Amino acid sequence: MMAPPNVLNPNPPEFERFLYASVGLDRNGCIVTVLSTLARLGLDPWKETAELVTLGRDDARARLGTLLARFRDVPALASDYDEVAQDLSQLLPEGQTSGSLKRAASTVADGRPGTSGAIWTVLAIIFLMLLIFIVGGSGSGE
Repeated sequence: MMAPPNVLNPNPPEFERFLYASVGLDRNGCIVTVLSTLARLGLDPWKETAELVTLGRDDARARLGTLLARFRDVPALASDYDEVAQDLSQLLPEGQTSGSLKRAASTVADGRPGTSGAIWTVLAIIFLMLLIFIVGGSGSGE
């Protein structure tokens, strides 16, 4: 049985265009992305994006504007957060157009763990067993 192609990255790829978009430059001149912004605000970027998708474009723009207004690491946002929120909301995938996107968004928003957690646990156990075997078998023996 083959694993689904998104086992190692359970997050919807449709979110990437939005999450990796720039919100502006920080005080050091570095580009700050939506993903970084949401994380710095203490939010799970994929979960928040999933919730924005399920809200619809206008409500998502309003919610995003509220979040950007709280974000202080990008000085230019102080005066332009509504315009930036408008531009960024256009990058959100349309939740109504794809049943699979809505399912993925609701799965992320609900915070239900996928099978990837179990897979990583099994891989970690295998790695530890292999490590114990290698270290335990490397003695000189008498």
